Amino acid sequence: METWVKKRSHTPPGLFAAEAAGLRWLAVERGVPVVGVIEQGEKSITLERLGRATPTERDATQFAQKLVRTHDAGATSFGQGPPDYFGLSYIADLPMSCELSASWGRFYGEQRVLPYARQAGFSTEDMKVFEKLTSRLVEGVFDDEAPPARLHGDLWSGNVMWTPTGAVLIDPSAHGGHRLTDLAMMSLFGLPFLETVLTTYAHESEFLPTDWRTLIDLHQVYPLLVHAVLFGGGYAHQAVRAARPYV
Repeated sequence: METWVKKRSHTPPGLFAAEAAGLRWLAVERGVPVVGVIEQGEKSITLERLGRATPTERDATQFAQKLVRTHDAGATSFGQGPPDYFGLSYIADLPMSCELSASWGRFYGEQRVLPYARQAGFSTEDMKVFEKLTSRLVEGVFDDEAPPARLHGDLWSGNVMWTPTGAVLIDPSAHGGHRLTDLAMMSLFGLPFLETVLTTYAHESEFLPTDWRTLIDLHQVYPLLVHAVLFGGGYAHQAVRAARPYV
């Protein structure tokens, strides 16, 4: 088996351990395949080398069907991280809270929206938007009956590798959350045959709310805030625009 090594000269503590644990947790029978971990250390992780292929619409359809199964493998609670891992969790290089929560809205508001909004350096006026949004989230305005999903958590197109046998997941930020969060990440940063993936997923899943398309922007607030912290610039303005309709 061919392998490749990811190395970092300045590695946040536990970054690669969290990645390996997330991949193990996402390795669900009949779900989306994940890249194999060969060896994991503090400053590097050795993974199987994946072949590349141009995706087809059939590949996209199968990816959506498998993603439903990955999500439906579930989590014990919103906010749960991989159950065999007790260190820090991450989104990119940023520490990510994974405290258990009984409701999605409280989890999303208190552990995803507010922490990164506070780090992004918004004006007082803009910060009020995220504080109001968090209040509505905590009140349960956007909660539904769907049980916690087993999320990849950073499902932009660069973390979906198209191989000769179909899609393979890499580089997760795995946790228990709402299914729409993964779909929103794909929608924000693009994916080949995105509409095929979304419509197939909606057809296959029992747990998307009927108005799920109107909630995509709500679930994009979190990745936009993360990007605002990491890169600044237009991402901060995008995050405010995405949040305002839900306040």
